[in-house]
Amino acid sequence: MSEGAYQRLWESSHVTLQELLDQEQPLLEPVPDRERQSFQYRLASLYLHYLGLLRRFDTVYDQMVQPQKRRLLRRLLDGVAGRVLELKDELVRADLCENHCLDRVLQDLKLTPADLEVPIPKYFLLEQSTTVRERGLILAEILSRLEPVSSQKSFTGMHRTEAIILVQKAERARQGRLRAAFMREIRRDEEQDQRIREDGWHKFSQGQAAVTIQKVWKGYLQRKRTQQDRRMEMEFIGMLPSPNQVEHLSIISQACLVEDVRRLRQMEKEEEFRAAMVKAHDSLVETEGPDMKEKMKEQIRQWFIECHDLTGQFPDYPDASSGGSYSIFADKTPEQVRMELEMQVQENRKKEQEKSKEKGKDEKEKKKGKEEKAKKGEVDVVLQVLPSKCIPMICAGHEEYLNTWKNRCESIHPSQNYDSETLREEKRKEVELEIRIQDELMRQELRKLRLAVDKEEERPLRAPKKTPGKKTGKKKEKDLTSDRSVESLYEELVISGLLRKSESVALKDYIGDFLYLGSTLSLAKKLPMPSLFDIRQNVALYAVLRLGSPDIHIMAPLIRSILLVGPSGMGKKMLVKAVCTETGANLFDLSPENLLGKYPGRNGAQMMVHIVFKVARLLQPSVIWIGNAEKNFYKKIPKEDKEMDPKRIKKDLTKALRLLTPGDRVMLIGTTSRPQLAEMRGLCRVYERILFMPRPDYASRYVLWKRMIEARGIQPTQHLDISALAKVSDGYTPSHILQAIQSVLSERRFLQLSKRPLVASEFLGQLVKLDPVYREEEESLKDWYFKTPLGKKSMKHRMDQLEAEEAKLDKEKKKRK
Repeated sequence: MSEGAYQRLWESSHVTLQELLDQEQPLLEPVPDRERQSFQYRLASLYLHYLGLLRRFDTVYDQMVQPQKRRLLRRLLDGVAGRVLELKDELVRADLCENHCLDRVLQDLKLTPADLEVPIPKYFLLEQSTTVRERGLILAEILSRLEPVSSQKSFTGMHRTEAIILVQKAERARQGRLRAAFMREIRRDEEQDQRIREDGWHKFSQGQAAVTIQKVWKGYLQRKRTQQDRRMEMEFIGMLPSPNQVEHLSIISQACLVEDVRRLRQMEKEEEFRAAMVKAHDSLVETEGPDMKEKMKEQIRQWFIECHDLTGQFPDYPDASSGGSYSIFADKTPEQVRMELEMQVQENRKKEQEKSKEKGKDEKEKKKGKEEKAKKGEVDVVLQVLPSKCIPMICAGHEEYLNTWKNRCESIHPSQNYDSETLREEKRKEVELEIRIQDELMRQELRKLRLAVDKEEERPLRAPKKTPGKKTGKKKEKDLTSDRSVESLYEELVISGLLRKSESVALKDYIGDFLYLGSTLSLAKKLPMPSLFDIRQNVALYAVLRLGSPDIHIMAPLIRSILLVGPSGMGKKMLVKAVCTETGANLFDLSPENLLGKYPGRNGAQMMVHIVFKVARLLQPSVIWIGNAEKNFYKKIPKEDKEMDPKRIKKDLTKALRLLTPGDRVMLIGTTSRPQLAEMRGLCRVYERILFMPRPDYASRYVLWKRMIEARGIQPTQHLDISALAKVSDGYTPSHILQAIQSVLSERRFLQLSKRPLVASEFLGQLVKLDPVYREEEESLKDWYFKTPLGKKSMKHRMDQLEAEEAKLDKEKKKRK
């Protein structure tokens, strides 16, 4: 795509953004519970549109070259990503579950499941690639110092004679196998010749022989043509991959090369723009700075005099922290300032009086309302979207685009250089603000005027009133390692095995398909379970988007921890590694098995948790993983686990999590396959979001079989019935399917594919050897999930719906009678 194409994509994105901003206001109005479905539909529609907008802004930001536009795009991209996370939170509150049935909304909006995929902004890794690389080198260097102890253990030597005998045995065995195969072929040929001699030769005339050859040849040609036509048809409708994979790969590699070239141009333009920013700032300070100071002094003096004439006294001068004279003098006359101050005082007094009067009335009305509703049996439930932190930022970015870039003629800057006029305007405002904040001379002048005119000394600053019973600020954690550097703490964690090197796993490698029958199941009064696609999207929303950007983390609803619950083999650890890979996060391991014998004693556990969270905050983004998370909250510790004391970090972990604030890109991710053993209250207090991972459904199993076989370099043929494999493997996890494929597709079997294509029956023998996830185990996990706070709400709402429907049916029956 050219620069003009990205410009057009940016313009069309702002048209869509304007439409979405117009739809935001109606959502703030409260909606009664009886209109829940329409409210959910509007939320889902807005969520899908914002996802598409996020995808487009990410594409434009990744490839736009002009530095000033990229800065605006970055703010818009972060704002839209934050709004997506806010809408996800609203969907959970409205649906009372973590997975949402959006198939009907997708159909109405003419979208595909691919449009539901959460895009991960490319700048997450591109902008911190150097940091990740440096951190990887430090980690490798520390690990290399630990390796010599283990590397000294070498293999025991073998005598030369023994080695020769071993080679001779292998070579003789190979020759024996070849000789046996050769003799088998000779014997087969001899048997065939003998059979022909016994049957006798069939005598054909010349014409009969020609007709027979023609039949065979024409049949072969027709079958070949039919097969080619069928393949072309399947390729045309997208049911089979294109045979020309080399051409396809070359096109993709060429496109990637063009993108890399554009990113290099971005870096060049960014360096030029930064140099120009410094130059413009310095030139404005030298040329226009003195004139600005004089004009401001004259304006402020005039303001002093006019305020004294109106109020009878000179005003208080604001300090530098509140913006200096800019905070009260920006586009305002002294009269307007005086009126505003008086109005604020009057309004505050009125509000205090009204609040004291209304408190008594509200309490009485609430009591009456509750009593009446209790008598009628009604429940007052109102659905309403919470005010957004991201919308003001998005609106400001949209306004800047409309005022600055919408009607800009792009032919002025064909080389995508920065706009010097826009740059000077921005820097002029910065210089003016700097001068206003640092106006100490005017403060001194105000003191002299007070002494000369009012004979008044400087007014003491009033401390803000503290309301009794309310604590100001949060408790700060006591730093137990204030005398140590981050580097030493980092090294200590690596040596003790609490900080690990994460394997490189992309989130898209967690394969799974969309739940196509979610709405149909809901209408049939069946509870739809999340698919692997839903799990991947939730991990992207709750972990990847929040950890990837500090701005998004500050704006989005705060989530400190998530718990992945599901049978063994569902890919829980893989998702943890994928989060680290996509965000470049550090991986800390606080699993009970990993803590055995490390930092012993009560003080040791406190110190360990403190060091881990301190390093995680200072070197963010960070992921703190706890495998077998149920062990930290055991109802009763089994005998075999008493030695490791799994509950020793429970209290310190809860305290450390509470101290995480917006901007601290630290995420606690727990994984468990046996949550029933844990105390429900403690587990749900630590883990704010619980994601249930059931066995994969048919669609996900079909995609798993297909993609995993293709990943081994094999294109499935018509001989391989993947649909049958997906049906037969019901109850098996992705790990089971991968094990079966690895067992069957050995190196020897791979060489035989040209003569003997793959068939479904080959995998059945391997699947039989593995234990599936039985229905009782999954039902036990489901029962546990519906005892969690969100699960309880979901079940209660579902029961209320069923009772309401039964009541309606009873009324209709009575009317008919």
